[in-house]
Amino acid sequence: MTPPPESPLHFIARRSAVYGTHAMVSSSQPSATQAGIEVLKKGGNAADAAVAVAATLGVTEPSSTGIGGDAFCLFYDAKSKTVKGLNGSGRTPAALNLDLLRKEGIEGQGLPSASVHSVTVPGAAAAWVDCVDWFGSGKVDLETILKPAIDLAENGFAVAEVSSHLWKNHEQALIDVNPGQKLEYLIDGVRAPEVGEVMTLPTLAKSYKVLASEGKAGFYQGSIGQSIVSAVNRRGGVLTMQDLANHASSQPVEPISIDYHDHTVWEIPPNGQGITALMALGIIEALEANGSVDFTQLDHNSAAYLHVVIEALRLAFADTRYYVGDPDVVHVPVQELLSKKYLAERAKLIDLRHRTSTIQKGYPENMGDTVYFSVVDEEGNACSFINSTFMGFGSHIIPEECGFPLHNRGCNFVLVEGHPNCIGPNKRPYHTIIPSMITKKQENGQHEFEACFGVMGGFTQPQGQVQVVLNMLRYLQNPQHSLDLPRLTIAPPPATETIDSSQDTGAYSFTDVSHSVVYLEDGITNKAIQDLEAMGHTCIRLEGHARAMMGRGQIIRAKTDKRTGKRVLVAGSDPRGDGHAQGW
Repeated sequence: MTPPPESPLHFIARRSAVYGTHAMVSSSQPSATQAGIEVLKKGGNAADAAVAVAATLGVTEPSSTGIGGDAFCLFYDAKSKTVKGLNGSGRTPAALNLDLLRKEGIEGQGLPSASVHSVTVPGAAAAWVDCVDWFGSGKVDLETILKPAIDLAENGFAVAEVSSHLWKNHEQALIDVNPGQKLEYLIDGVRAPEVGEVMTLPTLAKSYKVLASEGKAGFYQGSIGQSIVSAVNRRGGVLTMQDLANHASSQPVEPISIDYHDHTVWEIPPNGQGITALMALGIIEALEANGSVDFTQLDHNSAAYLHVVIEALRLAFADTRYYVGDPDVVHVPVQELLSKKYLAERAKLIDLRHRTSTIQKGYPENMGDTVYFSVVDEEGNACSFINSTFMGFGSHIIPEECGFPLHNRGCNFVLVEGHPNCIGPNKRPYHTIIPSMITKKQENGQHEFEACFGVMGGFTQPQGQVQVVLNMLRYLQNPQHSLDLPRLTIAPPPATETIDSSQDTGAYSFTDVSHSVVYLEDGITNKAIQDLEAMGHTCIRLEGHARAMMGRGQIIRAKTDKRTGKRVLVAGSDPRGDGHAQGW
């Protein structure tokens, strides 16, 4: 099955990794990377710079992210040598429940992505403020941090190539969802910008200024909040000002981790899906430990290698798509899912010669789970940050006089009574956006920073992370090459013969791995694909813009120069995006 011809985007970086000895920023837009560098040079640390990057990406790549979405981050504190977490995801309205949806005629097991009820409280604004307050240097204020983004929104920016392509996919939806409304996101109210065309977003700049001067209260309890509630309720939603006011703060969380050989890989805990990546790595390590897999004998991206990754991910998803929900509302058996004993048992289900036809969730408790960017500062602090509106332009709902779209993260709930991730009042959904980090454990129990990284793209995120970790740790690739290499993702079969990468080919309803197919990027050999098909996998090759389904990642890794003992930072930026890494 071959996608239709389209403008070529080869996604081959043909560039070196970026090196520096002081600080580094890597993001999917050059202007955002530059914003982070500016804040670092004004005395800000990694957390301060990360918020500057997030805000700027909300201007220059608005189809992917923005202040109307959610955010998470992991922060490595160089002084304490510990990893800390921030959960910036919002909850459903207090009045929203399954009965209400059924009375409105919404049937089936999933909430339609276009439903107004998919709009949960946007957590990004609070996350930006809290990230600076909890982890920031104290040397720069929020106004300074947001200034680069405000300047671009007011004075204009040239739209980059991938951003323009993503923007164009949502022209009609923006018009349809916001009838009669002046849309700054469309030129003359009718079309997305072409590559290199200059755009201004002055209303968004005003919202940023309110956040800078009035903080979280100005966003959630003032005119912005009133406009959000009005926009949702006009379309049949049940969001209230009290729902917004209840989001007074992000949630500090204890990151979860798994030891993979002599490294520790860190993730945000549920309601995030980072546990999926950890489980897959644990299953793979169990196969290594029992002698079933030896990466020194497996060629990278050969059928044998890809099969191991595919089956480990299918097993991990089978568990996490059931068990992961809001831990403040339902019990999520995190420790049991990450138990080495449990993962070793799950690994035994993998047939190294053939695809397992039926994979079901396990029972761990019977044994006694977007834009991404990285920042590392001169003091050695690191911030792994991700911010998203979920689908392109989220819900497409733009509140009057706010200048940003609201996300549609709530469509990740399931509509199945009793399911841990069933929609309900004041509840956070299964969340796909996941920052990650790698450390090396020291003899004193502390952790030395090794890398901060992430791969954006819905349910592709943990899959991309697993492949990036293996690229770096088992195949010893540098950060740039680790991102350049062709990837795979497992997802439902396409609804039609035409693959529309802007819709992520059904990945948003990804619940049943038994019927999943394997999408493989151009660059993986025909022989590998033929061998996978002989093992029982259904394979689809992706070319051109369709390869956006593989997500876009950023990596910053630290190493020590053996001769001088000086720390060296090495960074890569995914060629599937417009951005780059920059440091000094």
